[in-house]
Amino acid sequence: MEWLTNLFVGGSVAHSVLVLSLVISLGLAVGNIRIAGVSLGVGGVLFSGLAFGHLGLGLHTELLEFVREFGLILFVYAIGLQVGPGFFASLRSQGLMLNLMAVVIVLSGTGIAVLIALFAGVDLPTAVGMLCGGVTSTPSLGAAQQAVADVALAPEGAAQMIGLGYAVAYPFGIVGIILTMALLRRLFRIDPAKEAEQFTLLQNKTHKPLQSLDFDITNANLDGLTVDEIAELSGPGIVITRVFRNSAQTLASHDTVVRLGDTIHAVGTHKQLERLRVIVGKKSELELRSLPSPIAVRRVVATQKAVIGKSLEELDLDDQFGVVITRVVRSGVEFSPTASQRLHFGDRIVIVGMEQAIERAARHVGNSVSDLDKPHIVPVFVGIALGVIVGSIPFAIPGIPAPVKLGLAGGPLLVAIALGRVGKLGPLISYLPNPAGILLRELGISLFLACVGLRSGEKFFEIVATGSGLKWMGLAALITFLPVFCVGLYARAIKKLNFVSLCGVLAGAMTDPPALAYASSLVKNDSPSIAYATVYPLTMLLRVVLAQIVVIALMSG
Repeated sequence: MEWLTNLFVGGSVAHSVLVLSLVISLGLAVGNIRIAGVSLGVGGVLFSGLAFGHLGLGLHTELLEFVREFGLILFVYAIGLQVGPGFFASLRSQGLMLNLMAVVIVLSGTGIAVLIALFAGVDLPTAVGMLCGGVTSTPSLGAAQQAVADVALAPEGAAQMIGLGYAVAYPFGIVGIILTMALLRRLFRIDPAKEAEQFTLLQNKTHKPLQSLDFDITNANLDGLTVDEIAELSGPGIVITRVFRNSAQTLASHDTVVRLGDTIHAVGTHKQLERLRVIVGKKSELELRSLPSPIAVRRVVATQKAVIGKSLEELDLDDQFGVVITRVVRSGVEFSPTASQRLHFGDRIVIVGMEQAIERAARHVGNSVSDLDKPHIVPVFVGIALGVIVGSIPFAIPGIPAPVKLGLAGGPLLVAIALGRVGKLGPLISYLPNPAGILLRELGISLFLACVGLRSGEKFFEIVATGSGLKWMGLAALITFLPVFCVGLYARAIKKLNFVSLCGVLAGAMTDPPALAYASSLVKNDSPSIAYATVYPLTMLLRVVLAQIVVIALMSG
């Protein structure tokens, strides 16, 4: 059995793989245990790592550093690709207000941590770790530990103390935001089901679903006009797909001439269709789609690299193949096509036309559903490489003695958001299937937390057992609770923010996935994730930068 003993106590590659595998598997098992409806989730890996580190089952320092940083990169990159498509749009209208609330939470928590370091007898590295753990921000932890390595005056073992402060603060960081949500719910006597219903109504007002109706042309002024001219009169967003004349249907191309007495079939929102009705005449009693016709309708998926990134005007399917695009569906959201709309990999396009013409158009755009399941690996590593380069660029902030970097957390995140937004980089498609993205994200965060726990485990239990550890926990609870509770009170009492959006903002501002899961369970759907995704990218970037600023500004002084 000597081989087994060597496997656990040696420093071989097999030993490292075994320890990491055991830490992650046992940690996830513990994290799935629910107590009063709350679980640690992936946070259980941190405590499993602490236990293994306490028992002396660690990894070599260089290997530990590499696995930790690489895991962090995988995590933030997957998050960036996920939220990138809707990030910039989320900054408009209410998104700006939600992000301002999240920024107040971030700045308030950072200010409390600085006050703790200056006046509560806690050393700065520990206070920074408490800040990162109290808001469950693993990227800011990585950024802070990296910043410590760049500060010449940093005390010895500062990176380890940051990890210890993080580990001590993390438990309440997870449950504290959940307790805050529960307290706000009780304080304002909120009915989650009613709030979810109101949220759905609000979303429907913001994004109008598309409909299709038939209209009789009774306005003599329209006789002889083309389909495009009539659509322009009714305003943007209307697509006319069919014209019925003399008991026969024809496909409506942009230069099709309309005559008095014709019936047309149009697609648009209720408001757009009502505007069209006022112009053309009246709603028809005919239902053109139910009448016998050679015109077909099909949804095709954009998977051909040559068309990704092109606008619908550049794609020019109507002139090339004699078909009409009536809708574009992206991430479950359906919207009217516009000439400037650029295709992303995986977009669903609703095409109307003759069967053979649709078939040719479908081949042109790809329409290979199986390609949606294939991850594009090369763009992932190209994006990570670019992210590392961007994260290593130093930039000066007035009043800060040393330059600040986005680091291995902020750089890849920023690049991933940009790639998720544009959909491609040259010939490379940034699309990542949802299961692959989830796997990348969970693998990355598991590796990162396992290494944080293994590195901090040697001293963790010793500190927790002392008065200092309990003091740290209490102070870290202030970092978690005060900002989210005060902003939550303001958002609900003053701004009358819907509870669904409020929970999403609080969870996103604290970068806390378990809190998001708790909020979703309250309202019995995933609607809180909309506000969560709205504030998450800006929050994460801000936390990464602020953690470095605090370390560099106070330690360099």
